[in-house]
Amino acid sequence: MNASYITPAVTIFHPDGSINLEETGRVYEHLIQGQVDGILLLGSIGEFFAPTLEQKKELIRFALRKINHRVPVLVGTTSMVFDEIIQLSRFAGEEGADGVIILPPYYFPLSEASIEEYYGRIAQLLPEQSIYLYNFPDRTGYDVTPQVTLHLAEKYANIKGYKDTQAGMDHTRELIKRIKPVRPDFEIYSGFDDNFAHNVLSGGDGCIAGLSNLAPEVTHGWAEALRREDLAAVQVGQQKIDLLMEIYQVGKPFVPYIKAAMEERGIIAHASSSFPFPQVMDGDREKIRRILEKAGF
Repeated sequence: MNASYITPAVTIFHPDGSINLEETGRVYEHLIQGQVDGILLLGSIGEFFAPTLEQKKELIRFALRKINHRVPVLVGTTSMVFDEIIQLSRFAGEEGADGVIILPPYYFPLSEASIEEYYGRIAQLLPEQSIYLYNFPDRTGYDVTPQVTLHLAEKYANIKGYKDTQAGMDHTRELIKRIKPVRPDFEIYSGFDDNFAHNVLSGGDGCIAGLSNLAPEVTHGWAEALRREDLAAVQVGQQKIDLLMEIYQVGKPFVPYIKAAMEERGIIAHASSSFPFPQVMDGDREKIRRILEKAGF
């Protein structure tokens, strides 16, 4: 069965807001050594909203040369400026990215017809690109529905997949039921780690989720267990991830706390995020240590 665990890699920043390429490069090496199934640059946990367009290009160029085709790479090219999406997506493709993933516009909700037109125009302007839809209703304020997705999948072969960041599996299961019979090659991923096994067992393709930054050896083992249909090992992986999911609840937004956990494990030396994300205080670090210990680290 398909079971891919793709990491939306964190981005490490200097205190002045510039990207710390050296530390971020350490993250990529850690992920590749941990045998992740792919890396997403500039996703939500990668703080895509913070860098300038030129900083994004610098990171994409650096990352793709650093990773050097050792694992597939997707690039988040979301912007509220439509021309920047097209420009950055083309740049990523020229640099060697395997695909791009794009949120719909946020702040004002769009009708289903407008969402379909929006992604349709992107697909037409990027005919050589593999495009992945990114659904995150808690952040955009509305849903890229299964019906809209089905229409897009039927019309555009270069729309290759969908990341569904929702707490439950109801919506993702509906996507799988509607789209897989029509486009078996269409990839459907969950956006939360604890939905990984449920997604795969329902006929999806896995997840693009943040805990693999912290514990790629665990997520790789979990994916391998599903691929060989080892139910006992799948259960062990589920229970360990369920414990690690508590890190998402230590503070808001969760991104600095994932980085702090990575620092506690010695994966990175500096857990800096973009402003105005908070610094992780000692009391929260102690909570993170307890969660890691409970999970066996």
